[in-house]
Amino acid sequence: MKAKKPIGIIGFGNMGRAIASNLKGHYPLVIFDKESFALGHCNKKNKAKNLKDLLLRAETIILAVKPQDFERLLKEIKTSKNKLLISIAAGITTTYIEKFLSKARVIRAMPNMPARVAKGMTCLCKGKYACAGDMRAARNIFIHLGRVQVLKEKMMNAATAVSGSGPGYFYDYLDSLSIASGNISRSLVNNFRCAFRKAAQAAGFKKNQACLLVNTTIRGSIAAAQAFDLTWAQLRQQVVSKGGTTEAALEVLHRKGSLVEAVMAAKKRAGQLEKKR
Repeated sequence: MKAKKPIGIIGFGNMGRAIASNLKGHYPLVIFDKESFALGHCNKKNKAKNLKDLLLRAETIILAVKPQDFERLLKEIKTSKNKLLISIAAGITTTYIEKFLSKARVIRAMPNMPARVAKGMTCLCKGKYACAGDMRAARNIFIHLGRVQVLKEKMMNAATAVSGSGPGYFYDYLDSLSIASGNISRSLVNNFRCAFRKAAQAAGFKKNQACLLVNTTIRGSIAAAQAFDLTWAQLRQQVVSKGGTTEAALEVLHRKGSLVEAVMAAKKRAGQLEKKR
């Protein structure tokens, strides 16, 4: 059996660690973070000495840095050729990456918070120069984090607003009802699911896509809540970034707006944050 080639992970924050944890045992890994302390619990053999070392050892590279650090990273890896680049940075389009790395093979991924417990929903789209084999490779990676849905890039802002921010809406819903942990009734989940599916379809998803994204996001959110000893409010904060899509949606919900209005606000915010070129 042909040995799998190493996967490089640049950035070892929450999602970088989640990806590494779920891929461990399935792929050899090479990991680098500019902050060396972030790699404190990483296996020594998986640590790259520096960025150049990672680029030499890995042919598929997951870019897991924050959006504000992205341009600097692209400039640093500009000389690297023939790599499959998979970006999980919110709001960074494949076109934006291709601007810096001519004819780069790029896959854009949007995993959500339950990926930390391998119950996530990841949406994927491919750039101009990525091929079908590259997409298969990306699917094979992210299937270890949960379910996978391939989309056109024009739907990625909607995916961010639905599955990306969705755990935040669910935890906010439970928090608003003062539901005790471990006491989530089927009727409560069904009520939220119906409203969330309607919102996902309003954001542009077909019925079957909306069902997949919503159902997986809810199941994953419940699994994450069971895995982490946190309150609903604390879980919600795991999804919220200042000025981000979840925050925009929650502002609508806290003004007593509908979930449809909240998801549309998140989608609009995703478009405002997007870096295209």
